[in-house]
Amino acid sequence: MAINPKKCAMPTQPANVRGTNFDEVALGYTLEMAKGEAERCLNCKNKPCVSGCPVMIDIPDFITLIKTGDLEGAYQSILRSSSLPAVCGRVCPQETQCESKCTLGIKFEPVGIGRLERFVADWHNEHASETPVAPTSNGHKVAVVGSGPSGLTCAGDLAKKGYDVTVFEALHTAGGVLVYGIPEFRLPKAIVAKEVDNLKALGVTIKTNVVIGKTLTVDDLFSMGFEAVFIGSGAGLPNFMNIPGESLKGVYSANEFLTRSNLMKAYRPDSTTPIMQGEKVAVVGGGNVAMDAARTALRLGADKVYIVYRRSMEELPARAEEVEHAQEEGIDFQLLRNPVEILGYQNPDDPKDPKNGFVTGMRVIKMELGEPDEKGRRRPVPVDGSEYELTVDTVIISIGTSPNPLIKDTTQGLEVNRYGGIIVTEEGLTSREAVYAGGDAVTGAATVISAMGAGKTAAKAIHEFLMNAEKNA
Repeated sequence: MAINPKKCAMPTQPANVRGTNFDEVALGYTLEMAKGEAERCLNCKNKPCVSGCPVMIDIPDFITLIKTGDLEGAYQSILRSSSLPAVCGRVCPQETQCESKCTLGIKFEPVGIGRLERFVADWHNEHASETPVAPTSNGHKVAVVGSGPSGLTCAGDLAKKGYDVTVFEALHTAGGVLVYGIPEFRLPKAIVAKEVDNLKALGVTIKTNVVIGKTLTVDDLFSMGFEAVFIGSGAGLPNFMNIPGESLKGVYSANEFLTRSNLMKAYRPDSTTPIMQGEKVAVVGGGNVAMDAARTALRLGADKVYIVYRRSMEELPARAEEVEHAQEEGIDFQLLRNPVEILGYQNPDDPKDPKNGFVTGMRVIKMELGEPDEKGRRRPVPVDGSEYELTVDTVIISIGTSPNPLIKDTTQGLEVNRYGGIIVTEEGLTSREAVYAGGDAVTGAATVISAMGAGKTAAKAIHEFLMNAEKNA
């Protein structure tokens, strides 16, 4: 049978419909679509796709099981390596990871690995009636700081080995960036809750509203009987541009804007969470978070939404699929542009004018690409005399985040780099004995799957450390 050179297209809501609601954009494969896509897999003996997966899922194995119709077997195959298959199938950048290694991709489009993973996970969640069973306890206690992808992965891997794991989450809902950062239309929160429930069924305890570094310190955790600590607290400290006008009303960090909409449900008609529902919105940045913020602003009712990014489309760091969806929805990409000032209203004749201090526009300068920077990307250079004004009433800054210094400042001997990231070994060990870290708390803002890979690595190292300690006791 001839191989279809193209992936099976993912069904989606029409662009003119989805831009008015927060329902999931991608609708998922049918069984027929999934089997057709699975048939494209060459089942390579050397499995190059696996080398592109940070958590080392046996991709040909689960795809082969789809071909045979054993969908639950396919799910269990994925679950051996990944604690969050329904999440990864939706938000992982497969095109630059597993799919980039796909042998079929040398000549044709690669196999839609992420789409198949999502299909299998959704099938399991819809049809499976049994919940995971907690293994027999091994008598050891481990604390995990943060319930984002790295923390949940570390907790899940340790729980499967019989550890008594407690996850401490600063917010009122578990999930970290999966619930506060990624919008409902890209990752429904019911799916995150289901994955968290599966971990609880394995015996993981999750305590919310506990801020490590404030409510408790890392040292307190050891005093409570925990033998090792994993720090997966993420990178929730937003970066700003330090240009005039950033303190005006109507200027958000993308973190705050998305947290209000996603975690605090500002998008719901009955919500009491305040949020600026601007008519003309500018989002500064070009990553996935910028796409999420822009598409959220559109769904909140904006008439016009701009992406203002200082490089060209070729350098845009967001996933191609997210950029394509944003363009289809009418987001205006102002590329090779950089803000120099945010403008605000001020009535000198009436200091009490309620419009005083609100955003009215943004001065932008055109850019051109010069010599490569330290990362190999051509450095954007301002074009003299090219400034112009965008009329906007809301500005969302999405130029990255850094790890919050709270844990570093309250944990003696914990070394960090100049960006605030915790310094770790390849195994995730910090400068403190029995304290491990991974994910955005180490690297700064990165992908969900890379954070999961770090959590998996640390879990393995913690297990080896505690088993050796037990052996030598």
